[in-house]
Amino acid sequence: MTVRLTWVQPEDLVGHELRQAAQDGRDAGDIARRWYAAGGGPAPDRAGASSPPAPARLRALAERLLDELAELAGPAADDEPTGLAAVRAACPRWPAPRTRAVSLDPERLHAAWLGRAVGCLLGKPVEKLPLDGIRALARATGNWPLTTWFTARGLPAELAAAHPWNRRSAPTSLAENIDGMPEDDDLNFPLLTVLLLQRYGHGFSTADLARLWLDELPAGRVFTAERIAYRNLLDGIEPPETARHRNPFREWIGAQIRADVHGWTHPADPAAAAAQAHRDAVLTHTANGVYGAMFTAAALAEAAGGETDVHGCLAAGLRVVPPRSRYARAVRLGIGTARAERDFDVVVDRLHAVYAPTHHWVHVLPNAALLAAALTHADGDFGRSVCHAVSGGWDTDSNGATAGSLAGLLAGRPSALPAHWTAPLKNRLATSVGGFGSLGFDTLAELTYQEVHRP
Repeated sequence: MTVRLTWVQPEDLVGHELRQAAQDGRDAGDIARRWYAAGGGPAPDRAGASSPPAPARLRALAERLLDELAELAGPAADDEPTGLAAVRAACPRWPAPRTRAVSLDPERLHAAWLGRAVGCLLGKPVEKLPLDGIRALARATGNWPLTTWFTARGLPAELAAAHPWNRRSAPTSLAENIDGMPEDDDLNFPLLTVLLLQRYGHGFSTADLARLWLDELPAGRVFTAERIAYRNLLDGIEPPETARHRNPFREWIGAQIRADVHGWTHPADPAAAAAQAHRDAVLTHTANGVYGAMFTAAALAEAAGGETDVHGCLAAGLRVVPPRSRYARAVRLGIGTARAERDFDVVVDRLHAVYAPTHHWVHVLPNAALLAAALTHADGDFGRSVCHAVSGGWDTDSNGATAGSLAGLLAGRPSALPAHWTAPLKNRLATSVGGFGSLGFDTLAELTYQEVHRP
């Protein structure tokens, strides 16, 4: 019996690192030729592990090649630093620190928690599905453009077979099955951040976060860059090297989905939110992967201040991202495309034409472009924000969650969110994070509120 643990097998990581090298402009041609000549394969397309185990000689070669790939310099390095001081130096419009008191109502945080859950839950059944499959499933049930939960009711059998729902999520996330908010990493991570702040305060270190993960986070509940970093911690590697060592997923979306609470607890202070998110992100990510967390935290901090619209929030997010980075270009592309096209399907098609041929569906860049486009096109409307984010494909539950978080903050209170979105959640969240099981979103909002003023 062979155990094929996803996202960590060296023979599977080489293909992902070769793809990242090409995106970085690093010349890995010789390494690629040696890998394929030895019988190595490309990265698994959608799953995290290939089926057959590699022979010992191929696995050993994979480990050596991963180390060689890490030594290759790329032309984007100067424009895409990872250290906070260098990031700040690269951002000419870095926000000034907050100098005035800001009143944050717990009801605004309640709406943010609900919005994050709604968007995540909407995207769960179609996670990993290609764009044409998402569109076909929704159209077949009269739900396109997307306006409500996905359903299997009335779905032709041949279509269900051609585009099967996410097998783990369908039992809890289709309209006919929703009974509270099921567990998801997009909700586990905000809970962990609340726990992080409770234990260590806003001055936590990256090492504090690592200790929290080892104490409280089951290894099987993390994926991609987070799983690599977790493995590196167990191997005795210290942060921030945990983000770099044999980690081809270091510029994927994982850090971005961990950023919400950093933004929620710094109302009208995007600079402080971004700096706090940076300390979290560098455990697992570098460069554009870190910028995703900083951008999201800053945008949410601006929204938590309650004095701007969605466009101002996106602008605040861009101020903490190096403007010559690929992340900044992705956000600007999403915003510009959304402003130029009335039909959101056309917006999505244009973004897929740019990113789908070269980027994995969990990479941060395509998802950043889609998130920015969805929020821009929806213009603050909650339902359209989450539906646009999910209907664009790629990392559907993560994009839906972040879009819902920002749109919920801007809505300002739970009653401003349509009941057909929030009622099925039944004010209940399932999680494996200790101490938070079955808590209501109202309680989570109060716990988060307590962290706003903690040192």
